[in-house]
Amino acid sequence: MTKKFKDFSEEEKNQYRHNMRHSAAHVLAEAVTKIFPDAKVTLGPPIKDGFYYDFDVEKPFTPENLKDITKLMQKIINKNSSFIGREVSRSEAFELVSGNQYKKEILESMEEDSTVTFWSHSNGEFEDLCRGGHVNSTGEIKSFKLLSTAGAYWRGDENNRMLQRIYGTAWESKEALREYINRIEEAEKRDHRKLGKSLNLFFFDPIAPASPFFLPNGTIILRELEKYVKDLYKLYEYKEVITPQIFNTELWKRSGHYENYLENMFFVSIDEKEFGVKPMNCPAAALVYASEIHSYRDLPLRLADFGRLHRNERSGVTHGLTRVRSFSQDDAHIFCKFDQIEAEIENFLDMLNESYKTFKFDNIRFELSLRPEKRVGDEKTWNESEKILKNILDKNNYKYSMQSGEGAFYGPKIDAFVPDAIGREWQLGTVQLDFSLPERFGLEYIEEDGSRQKPVVIHRAMLGSLERFLGVLIEHLSGNFPTWLSPVQAIIIPITDKHLDYSYDIYKQFKSKNIRIEVDESSERMNAKIRNAQLRKIPYMFIIGDNEMTSKTVSVRTRNGKETSSISREDILEKVNSEILNRF
Repeated sequence: MTKKFKDFSEEEKNQYRHNMRHSAAHVLAEAVTKIFPDAKVTLGPPIKDGFYYDFDVEKPFTPENLKDITKLMQKIINKNSSFIGREVSRSEAFELVSGNQYKKEILESMEEDSTVTFWSHSNGEFEDLCRGGHVNSTGEIKSFKLLSTAGAYWRGDENNRMLQRIYGTAWESKEALREYINRIEEAEKRDHRKLGKSLNLFFFDPIAPASPFFLPNGTIILRELEKYVKDLYKLYEYKEVITPQIFNTELWKRSGHYENYLENMFFVSIDEKEFGVKPMNCPAAALVYASEIHSYRDLPLRLADFGRLHRNERSGVTHGLTRVRSFSQDDAHIFCKFDQIEAEIENFLDMLNESYKTFKFDNIRFELSLRPEKRVGDEKTWNESEKILKNILDKNNYKYSMQSGEGAFYGPKIDAFVPDAIGREWQLGTVQLDFSLPERFGLEYIEEDGSRQKPVVIHRAMLGSLERFLGVLIEHLSGNFPTWLSPVQAIIIPITDKHLDYSYDIYKQFKSKNIRIEVDESSERMNAKIRNAQLRKIPYMFIIGDNEMTSKTVSVRTRNGKETSSISREDILEKVNSEILNRF
């Protein structure tokens, strides 16, 4: 008896979906080439939750095109044809793709001794250069949907020809597809770019590509995030520094960025010398450390730097706030002795866990990335470092997986992943060991016996890029920020003009406690004012009418529609103030 999907292990389910989506991409390519005979197929891989295929066509695909392609795909699937692969020689392969420069380029990039395979299904009407990994037959593609089209440069390089990409998804059942579509629709509602615009948080302008302009509301949130992190720095004994934005290229050559990160940096010429705009804080932190002589008593030294960073991200990969060219990080570098590594990383993970709870992120998952093939440092140091990180995760019962070969060239690392409110996982925090920076910059400390030793550097970020974190947080909370983060924390809604004086008495009382509060003086009806406040996602609305004015109280309504009877000004002030001070 054939094993049913519901009885698969999680690993088997993932592999089956991967193969099914790969097969769906194959069927998509067949359907497109039948409807558009001049279309050239390029690449069509499975991706997380779906698949895509890129085509070289004269005109972009239209919604009507997608409907026609979907119908033909379903006909092909209904035939339940078996997928069949065959091996061919490289010379035969080049003959088979002679009219397609993209497939030829793929063949040319393959190793000489690579096995070349072409796949079709038993109707034999379409064959594609493909490494394989399909379901048994087209009929196993139970439920699919074409989602969208987009332009995409060949090989992701803007210097290459623009192709037309069709995105789709495929699932093992109609129910699974329906659940996925619902998640997509929910994700669209939470899209931080849309909410950022409707809540007047930020905007983008082509005059500064992929670099956000933060409006007053968005700036308030960023400053509150920064203040929150700085409060933790006081608690966990960090020292804050400020370093320059632009450095002579000699620094970037010394740090290795000029050799390994050149294409992601911005450069300027000053006094006929080349300078690089800072893409990360590490070299500047090394200069700060090197500016003084340190003894073992100074360590660990925790240096935090909120400096603005700039990275020349390609236009094809920038995305709202989650991938920008100008940003700031809650970045810090810890200089410590080797035997202090465990305590320092545990200390940081405590801070990280504390912060994620504040932002309602649960079920944190960690990844331990181990030594890559190209690395610095001796094997003994790597063995001990990896053991330390693993022991920390085991000792504290953290859920984690290990990724061989994914560590930084300078040391192993732990990355933190959190699921948002609709189940999407985001990588936020990271902690990384570094044996290279002290070597490159000649960093030392004087040990108790008078000898000179090299410190270990711990790179760590908790929220990461504040811009990216804000984008993730907007989508996680659907823009419903907790009171302490909300740009406007309360709004007073007088029913008529005669209630304005009393409304402003309340306004002054709350303002004196540094609560961000407004009075809605517009001529709108009360229900319209309430609706506007809800659209702005303001946590509290104070409705003021005759009863409230007479009894010196307020009628409270929250953004989710919850109402309370009249409450004293002092009681609601205490409640709002408590939420702000305690950050919940």
